[in-house]
Amino acid sequence: MPVHNSIADMAETLKEWRRYIHQNPELGLECHQTAAFVVEKLKSFGISEIYTGIATSGVVAIIDGQGPGRTIGLRADMDALPMDDLSGSPHASQVPGVAHTCGHDGHTTMLLGAARYLAETRKFSGKVALIFQPAEEAEGGGRIMVEEGMMERFGIDEVYGIHNAPGGEEGHIHTAPGPLMAGVDTFYIDVQGVGGHGAMPYQAKDPVMAAVAIVQALQTIVSRNINALDALVITVTQIHAEGGTNIIPDTAQIVGTLRYFDKAVQATARERMAEVVEFAPKAFGQSATLTYEEGYPPTVNHAEQAAFAAEIARDVVGAEKVEENCEPIMAAEDFSYMLEARPGAYLFLGQGDTPVCHHPKYDFNDEIAPIGASFFATLVERALPLK
Repeated sequence: MPVHNSIADMAETLKEWRRYIHQNPELGLECHQTAAFVVEKLKSFGISEIYTGIATSGVVAIIDGQGPGRTIGLRADMDALPMDDLSGSPHASQVPGVAHTCGHDGHTTMLLGAARYLAETRKFSGKVALIFQPAEEAEGGGRIMVEEGMMERFGIDEVYGIHNAPGGEEGHIHTAPGPLMAGVDTFYIDVQGVGGHGAMPYQAKDPVMAAVAIVQALQTIVSRNINALDALVITVTQIHAEGGTNIIPDTAQIVGTLRYFDKAVQATARERMAEVVEFAPKAFGQSATLTYEEGYPPTVNHAEQAAFAAEIARDVVGAEKVEENCEPIMAAEDFSYMLEARPGAYLFLGQGDTPVCHHPKYDFNDEIAPIGASFFATLVERALPLK
C-alpha cells in the first residue's frame, strides 16, 4: 500500500501546520505553545482522550480502534535548538536565537497527519498512543516521560519513531536491527598547575602542557584499548586556559564527548580515561580531576520490530527505496530510553540533498511529511488488524 490517498490529499495542510510550528520554535521542556497547537489539532480530529503536562509540556493522546487489542506508541519530538535560523525561507523562525534546525517540526507534523487519518478511519483493533515529546535535544524528555510511567500508564506494548535524514535520497527509508545510533557521554577534565611568567616557564608548572599530554593520551584509548571491530569515538572539543600571551595560567580545562554502541566498550573507555587523567599530569608535577556525565544510551532497535517496520516501509515507498540493514551512526537520540522500556524500532526518512541537521540553513523538506504520516498509519493498521 503506497502513501494513503487521504494523507496525500492533506499535503498542503501538513505544510501549513509544519511551517507554523517552524515559525514558532520552543526549547527543551518548555514546548507549551507547540503542545497547545498539537492539542487543538487533535481535538479537531475528534480525539478526546488527551493528556498534557507529561515531562512538563509533553502530550499523549489515545485513539481507540474497533475492538480490544494491543497499544502501539508512535512518537514525535517537538523541541527546537538554541541557534539562529539562517535558511532565508519565508517561514523562517520568528524567535531570535531559536530554530527548528533538526526537523522536529516535521516529525510533529507527520504524527499529526497520521493521527488525523487514524481518528477518521479507525481501521484497527486496540489502541494507538500518540506521543508528542519535548526536550529531545537537551534534558532528555524521552527519559523523563518513561520515568514518569508513561509506558505503564497508557499500556504501551511497542513504540516506533522516525527521524528525517538530510543527504538521504528523498522518500527512502532506512533502519537496522540492533544498534542504530550511539550512546553519548560528556567529560570535563580540570588540570591544576602553577601559574607564572611566560618568559620563565621553569618557575611554573604549565597546565597547558599537561592538558596537551592528556589529550594525546586519550586518543590511544581508541587505538590501543578497544578492539578495532568495536566502535568508539573520543573527541576533545574544547581546551580552555585563562591568561594573556605572556602568562602561564594556574589551570586548564578539557571538554569532550564520547560515543559508543556497546556498554562494555563504554565501561572500558571510562576506566582508561580515569587512569589517564590520574597519571598523565603527574609527569608534569600536576594533578587533574575527571567529571564524567553519562548521557543518552545507544538507540538499539529490537530485531523483530525493526524487520516489521522495514516491511511496512516497503509497502509505503517500495522495496527499492528501503534499506533494512543500514550502517549505524554516531549521533545520539533520546528515543533510546523508550526502546529500553519497550520493544520497537526507529527509522530514518531521507529528505534529499539539504543542509544537515543542526546547520543554521537547515529546513525540513515538506514533501516527505505525507510519507512519514502514511508509514505511521500503515504500521498501526498492520500491527493491529481488525478482528
